[in-house]
Amino acid sequence: MGDLSATFPDLTAATVDPDADWSLPGWVYHDAEYHAVEMERVIRPSWQIVCHQSDIPAAGDYRTIDYLGESVIVMRGDDLQIRAFANVCKHRAMRLVEGPSGCAKKLVCPYHAWVYEPDGRLSGVPMKGDYPALRLEINGLAPLDLEVWRGFVFVRLVDAGFPSVSAMMAPYEHEIEPYRFEDMRCISDVRLRPRAVNWKNVGDNYSDNLHIPVAHGGLSRILGTSYRIEAQDWTDKMSGVIVTPDAPSFRAANFWERFYEAHMPRVAHLPEAAHKLWLYYKLWPNTAFDIYADQIDFMQWLPVSPTTSILREMAYAIPDDRREMKLVRYANWRINRVVNKEDTWLIERIQQGMQSATFTAGPIGASEVCLRSFARKIRALIPEARSLRAPAPGWSKA
Repeated sequence: MGDLSATFPDLTAATVDPDADWSLPGWVYHDAEYHAVEMERVIRPSWQIVCHQSDIPAAGDYRTIDYLGESVIVMRGDDLQIRAFANVCKHRAMRLVEGPSGCAKKLVCPYHAWVYEPDGRLSGVPMKGDYPALRLEINGLAPLDLEVWRGFVFVRLVDAGFPSVSAMMAPYEHEIEPYRFEDMRCISDVRLRPRAVNWKNVGDNYSDNLHIPVAHGGLSRILGTSYRIEAQDWTDKMSGVIVTPDAPSFRAANFWERFYEAHMPRVAHLPEAAHKLWLYYKLWPNTAFDIYADQIDFMQWLPVSPTTSILREMAYAIPDDRREMKLVRYANWRINRVVNKEDTWLIERIQQGMQSATFTAGPIGASEVCLRSFARKIRALIPEARSLRAPAPGWSKA
């Protein structure tokens, strides 16, 4: 799609958006032609988390991620450098590996046994003399952009000018620093959860503040009225402070909520205030992570079709074998599974409403700063998203 740098001034928080008081229209949550444009202009150029560098500690270790019809390998080479490649043989486009992870001294194509080194070089071809046009040096695996931010590995399919992960998170680096992300280790490997919703509905809901006291009784009991949101140019922040044991909502909490609030053990490297603080960050456009004193959870919502998505989730923590920490992490899981179930119920019904012929666009409150920020960027990248109804078919080819 070309360099987006000329568009960036239209994406900043200071930019005046004539449609700022209105949501994105319903048709962009289910229209197939629009979805194809959005994948090219929004998802394909965006950073996607794959794993933590500790998940591929040795030479030959690899992880994969599949989205938008592409499969990506992130692999540690013999020089211990981490690289990203398309999971595609240069001979007949065969996938080289299957599954989410593995280890290999060399990548051998299961179709014709072409051999690739961990740094992507093509090093072996059976019957090499049978290929008049073959040059090993230009037929290595296709490299892809990779960024390691605080130990976490991100990839993107194309570079269209979006900022790096570190640049997006720059306003909050001072808040992230104490948690020692680089020292984290996986405590719950990748989980994939299908959802019958457009990918934007997942992200809209994640950054929405007004539904918390209405739809999430558990979160409201745990955080009271402390839940806050804010939006930077490329990152949303949500946060809340756990209530004290003498608060009315604590007494109304269920067993696991009370257990978590009462038994969170001290974590030596964290400031005291962090033990009661829950932090949530959403990176443009479809990755989020929840930070607790006991662990962090990553989630990304990968589009599958205009009306379906896959949630890809992982959990990481500083190694801690204390029994109380293990129990608190289990309590955290129990609490957030309830929240996830509540959110799934909500977004599936929102998706159904977006597909109603009666819905065009809804008003956005002044306090809904994250929804405003996201919609502003989408409208700048795809001006047709300003239209209340879908343009005539073929508009994307005009």
